[in-house]
Amino acid sequence: MSFTNFLETEILDHVFGGNAYTAPGTHYLALYTAAPGEAGGGTECTGTSYARQTVAFTVSGNEATNSGAVEFPTAGNNWGTITHVGVFDALTSGNLMAYGTLTASKAVETGDVFRVPAGDLDITLD
Repeated sequence: MSFTNFLETEILDHVFGGNAYTAPGTHYLALYTAAPGEAGGGTECTGTSYARQTVAFTVSGNEATNSGAVEFPTAGNNWGTITHVGVFDALTSGNLMAYGTLTASKAVETGDVFRVPAGDLDITLD
């Protein structure tokens, strides 16, 4: 996953500018049907029962990995083909912090449940 301009600026300002950055208490995983980028954008999933889900991370070395499975509610209608995910600092609106492309796209149809197993979501700094 890549950091967005928002998070890159916050980190640089914190580390090199000496200005405090308060990390969000909760992170939320969003699903996308069109790619977001450094400045945000993309097309976040919409549909009956869709909502961002909380995601927790474990950090080891230069990598943060989701520490538990993330499960979205049962789709009440077709959500489209999920191609990307994003990590936000709020349940609605908020700031996109990181984003990435799924290794395999997934069409979510009525009655499907989208899951991300523990350890499958990695954010790495080089």
